[in-house]
Amino acid sequence: MSNCAIVGINWGDEGKGRMVDYFAGQFPVVVRYQGGNNAGHTVVNEYGKFALNLLPSGIFHSGTLNLLGAGVVVDLKHIHEEIGRLRDKGVAVSPDNLRISDRAIMVLPIHPAQDKWEEQRLGKAHFGSTLRGISPIYGDKYMKKALQMGDLKHPKALEEHLHRLIDWKNDIIVKGYGQPPISFEETLEWIHTYGDPLIPYICDAGELLENAEAAGKSIMFEAQLGALRDINYGIYPFTSSSSPLAANAPVGCGLPSLKVDEVVGVTKAYSTCVGEGPFVGELDGEAADKLREAGAEYGAATGRPRRVAWMDTVATRYGTKLQGATALALTKMDVLSYLDEIPVCVAYELHGERTERFPYTPDLYDCKPVYETLPGWKTDISKVRRYEDLPKAARDYVEFIEARVGCPIKYVSVGAERDALIIRD
Repeated sequence: MSNCAIVGINWGDEGKGRMVDYFAGQFPVVVRYQGGNNAGHTVVNEYGKFALNLLPSGIFHSGTLNLLGAGVVVDLKHIHEEIGRLRDKGVAVSPDNLRISDRAIMVLPIHPAQDKWEEQRLGKAHFGSTLRGISPIYGDKYMKKALQMGDLKHPKALEEHLHRLIDWKNDIIVKGYGQPPISFEETLEWIHTYGDPLIPYICDAGELLENAEAAGKSIMFEAQLGALRDINYGIYPFTSSSSPLAANAPVGCGLPSLKVDEVVGVTKAYSTCVGEGPFVGELDGEAADKLREAGAEYGAATGRPRRVAWMDTVATRYGTKLQGATALALTKMDVLSYLDEIPVCVAYELHGERTERFPYTPDLYDCKPVYETLPGWKTDISKVRRYEDLPKAARDYVEFIEARVGCPIKYVSVGAERDALIIRD
């Protein structure tokens, strides 16, 4: 079996959770390769409903080895508590099925605090951060100040690194943000409280993946967020601080020589966005309220109401190209069942000219959506499991998007449950 990446095509929150949960059972190794606990994958299965922020979605499948790769940033307290919540629901989590790269980066209490202070400093120009410390910790990583998970196995090195980090941070937060200094002793105690129980999980991810590859095991790469939040190609600066692109999966997993053979891109049947930044075609008023309520569009990590819009084929085509998707999964088709007609954004009008290319970020503010309207199907499709059993209007909708985006839609999700999925031949 080939290696496969399951990735987001748009702004994140595309419904990847239900897709990675579906695919995870088919792969002996599942790797999360970037990001932190600033987003969540909502999974509904026999154990219940879960919003996973850090743990790979293969954790629900017996016999699947789950890995947090070198590109992930790990909030020690959060993952400690997330493991506990799953165990409380009867999900087995141990070093037998979960490992953490020794090169993954630790998120400490100072990072969410700095995130909050920076958003306050920015005022109206804030980025809409989740306040989980993601931007500060990736900043520390690339300034070579951060602690790695492997430092937990090297107490002397950990204390040396932490002293340097605290001294530097205190200069920033006292002089820059006017906040009291943070304590080395309290931070070290926090690290031991939440980090020491994780020591048995820490491994050389490269060796683990080399052995898996040598044994002929296929690997699933799991991304967080979507292509339009990519630090290089997204709606910068309203992006994440890492790269959720499939091309980054080998680097972020811990073994850059691995190959990604297939890429399944996940996109909703309409558009949603959490956070600040341009969002062409954003709905407001009654239309937004109805769509948001129909889709239960609230952030899995933050609970924030998501911004909503109709399907945007301009942005989706751009994200599909960025991800190099070989197939698409269209999620939440059932949500649109209440509509008589369904608008689809097929182009933008920018400075009086029509364009079907996704523009540079500042130009997005001046873009107006160009819609085509398709008939709705006005019937519940959540129990449908065969594509040919969908109403013709629903099939026409799928095929219209497929043609506009230029990538085959192989999977159509009609509900959050694992089996609420139509697979097209």
